[in-house]
Amino acid sequence: MDKVTEELKKGLKLLKQEWQEDLAQYKKKFLNTALQARKQEGITWYPVQVKKVKIGMGERLLVEIEKLDHHQPSSFQSGKSVSFFTNQEGYQSTDFRVNGVINTVRKESMVVTLQSDELPEWMEGSRLGVDLLFDEASYREMEYALKQVIKADIPRIKEFKELLLGEQSPQFTSKSREEKKQLNSSQNQACQKIAEAKDVAIIHGPPGTGKTTTLIQAILEAAEARNSVLVCAPSNAAVDLLVEKLCDQGISTLRLGHPARVEEKILNQTLDAKTAQHDSYRDLKKLRKEIDQYLKLAKQYKRNFGPEERRQRKMLFDEVGRIRDAARQLEEYISYDIFQQTQVIACTLVGASSVQLKGMVFDVVFIDEAAQGLEAATWIPILKAKKVVFAGDHLQLPPTIKSFEASREGLAETLMEKVIRRKPESAVLLKTQYRMNRQIMGFSNAYFYNGELQAAPNTVNHWFEDEPILEWIDTAGAGYIDRQEEDSLSTFNPEEAAFACRYLEDLVKRIGVGKFKENKWSIGLIAPYSAQVRYLRNLIFESFDYPNLKAFAELITIDTVDGFQGQERDLLLISLTRSNDRGEIGFLADERRMNVALTRAKRKLVLIGDSSTLASNPFFDSILGYFEENGGYRSVWEFME
Repeated sequence: MDKVTEELKKGLKLLKQEWQEDLAQYKKKFLNTALQARKQEGITWYPVQVKKVKIGMGERLLVEIEKLDHHQPSSFQSGKSVSFFTNQEGYQSTDFRVNGVINTVRKESMVVTLQSDELPEWMEGSRLGVDLLFDEASYREMEYALKQVIKADIPRIKEFKELLLGEQSPQFTSKSREEKKQLNSSQNQACQKIAEAKDVAIIHGPPGTGKTTTLIQAILEAAEARNSVLVCAPSNAAVDLLVEKLCDQGISTLRLGHPARVEEKILNQTLDAKTAQHDSYRDLKKLRKEIDQYLKLAKQYKRNFGPEERRQRKMLFDEVGRIRDAARQLEEYISYDIFQQTQVIACTLVGASSVQLKGMVFDVVFIDEAAQGLEAATWIPILKAKKVVFAGDHLQLPPTIKSFEASREGLAETLMEKVIRRKPESAVLLKTQYRMNRQIMGFSNAYFYNGELQAAPNTVNHWFEDEPILEWIDTAGAGYIDRQEEDSLSTFNPEEAAFACRYLEDLVKRIGVGKFKENKWSIGLIAPYSAQVRYLRNLIFESFDYPNLKAFAELITIDTVDGFQGQERDLLLISLTRSNDRGEIGFLADERRMNVALTRAKRKLVLIGDSSTLASNPFFDSILGYFEENGGYRSVWEFME
């Protein structure tokens, strides 16, 4: 067996390991678990009540439900599959469950697209609940894609297998391309590389370097050259952002995927919406109405009827079949017409396995956020590609993996990482960043990007007057000890959280509450641990201890590092949380995750943490040294009254 096939087979084995671990964790939380325990795990809302029912895009049934128990945690997210159930007498079997997909989730309510034409009567009653489902479909598609690459019985797939992972070198042609004034030098260089690539090209760079801007320009140029284009990303949010920006450029874009998983502002770009807007849709609706009418007539005949009634019913069912065929043909024509008028098709990595794309091959497949997609998922759109373009930052967040063993054995390494290491000639680094002040950029630039980055001229103004740009507030010796949350075992540090809130309130007063409101300067609080995030949210949004912060809560975001991926804030505080005598820092040692946290800030970056615990790690020792060099080191004792 050749090395590449061996590597792919190992990847398949690790994928199955991850699949089993994900399912095992779900079963542990869900199956054979009492209702109260499922509520505490955040995978069941009970009781809930239906607030509103309406017909959404594509004539799908939408329900808005409200949680009646406001104190239970929640793992529900938009795009996830759910199942409604009731504890009413006589309705407790699985026959009375209805599944759906979450559109949006708020603190106490969610909107769900039901996989049903009408609302069952039991959903209108009391004792209604909703469970989070485990969805194996994505794993099946990833498994299938890897097996196709291993088998490689299609010539282009066989070539990609060797081009991306093996000894074969990617090919480039010399191509004249007019440089775009709106792009900087490295962005133009990246677009040139994409234009010249016959097989593969990579755009990479840290936040604020304009990866999305560059990618949109490259897609625009590919569409103008009349190439068929597929655009993908691991998450629905990333796909939606690209679709929005492509539509702003006047590119006719079709967003594939369940409408419940699509941002509301781009719903008009979905197949359901474009079907409803099509000139022939009125005829399709008419045919569907006729089907319903004939079915109602046919169902009027009961069991006890004679030959004439039987003949009449058969004629009605025959007519239903004829009209259904006509409706199916008209649907196919509408879909064909929509695809013909589309310049760019967009979907998630797994969404590229859609039946609507069956048999299609694209001149160029663009994959954004490629450093966050599992290798198996990334192969799904590549199976449909003549050329592939990766965009992302392999030095920021890797994919989320449940199995520690599978991650350690190599599942965390993405296809983009492998290609950038093995085929460096296919990659271009974007070198000018427009987000961070030069001091904020400095550490990550030196540690991760070999000092190749430059701060754009606009970042000179990214600072608060009379305020240091960098601060590490050292809590060593203050007795701020981390502890574990009893239910989740997640780490939190209540004293550090309280200090972070006091410090932030004083800082906002010092800079000026009016200035924050007037300039709409955003504030972010990052904590690596979900328990610390919950504690901070409770202090600022629920308690009355920090009224000045609560007064403009709309400008404040508190989340984990993962929650801040792809975002920026004018002022950013990071509560590092870990403080103990053992020098344990847990997954804070994940340098790439910390790189994400350190590169969110535009004007001011504040780290709050215990140097005696953290600086025993060489990475944090380097960060602390950088802050000291730039006059940013302070002790918590300076703030004690």
